Amino acid sequence: MPPRPAPFLARLRILSSTAAVSLPSSSAAAQRYGRHPRFASPVGPSPLRARFPRSSSSAVSQLVLRPIAAGFALFSMAAASSAASVHDFTVKDASGKDVDLSTYKGKVLLIVNVASQCGLTNSNYTELSQLYEKYKDQGFEILAFPCNQFGGQEPGTNEEIVQFVCTRFKAEYPIFDKVDVNGDNTAPIYKFLKSSKGGLFGENIKWNFSKFLVDKEGRVVERYAPTTSPLSIEVSSTLLKGYQEAAWEFLNPLALTRRTTALH
Repeated sequence: MPPRPAPFLARLRILSSTAAVSLPSSSAAAQRYGRHPRFASPVGPSPLRARFPRSSSSAVSQLVLRPIAAGFALFSMAAASSAASVHDFTVKDASGKDVDLSTYKGKVLLIVNVASQCGLTNSNYTELSQLYEKYKDQGFEILAFPCNQFGGQEPGTNEEIVQFVCTRFKAEYPIFDKVDVNGDNTAPIYKFLKSSKGGLFGENIKWNFSKFLVDKEGRVVERYAPTTSPLSIEVSSTLLKGYQEAAWEFLNPLALTRRTTALH
């Protein structure tokens, strides 16, 4: 009677026979996995291709151009934020001529985006004229920038806007060229104003007659909501602060000179 194989050898024979049955032939593997059964990947679309299908040329263009446009917008915002004051900007008046805002150095400014067909038009224009009349001889100026972005309530031409404001409300302060105050075409001066003083719910201008108070050095000191009455704005305190700073700059060198003379 032949000897029985050791348990280990018996198990090895069983594993060998099982492997011979279960493993696919090289040709079957090649059909399933490609030319080389060891290195080829399974037949079918790549997971990456399935996830990112070929896009149309327009979609690809959008993917490429959007970051570029965003970069230009950020560059424009950075250029506006690099300005030190309102006096660093040039704007256009209602006739299209350039106006260097440095001509307003030494004056307190109230910069307002205005509209002729808004529910706030009558109250704001009336009080702006009263405010200007009160402080115009004390170094105060109002700069009005028409804007048609809020409900299309400033549709007229520059000439029509100026005629409306000056005839109906007797405005004596300057009316400038119509501008955008939000969005991709925001005027540089408004990029600066918004970056200097954000609003309660973000930087964007919320409606017609938002107001920015600017001191004599061209720095934005306060921002007011569209519903804020112009007559409630503390123009006098800003004017007084400017006088105090000017007086200190005048007296400080004198005090230093006297102290130096006394020491010698």
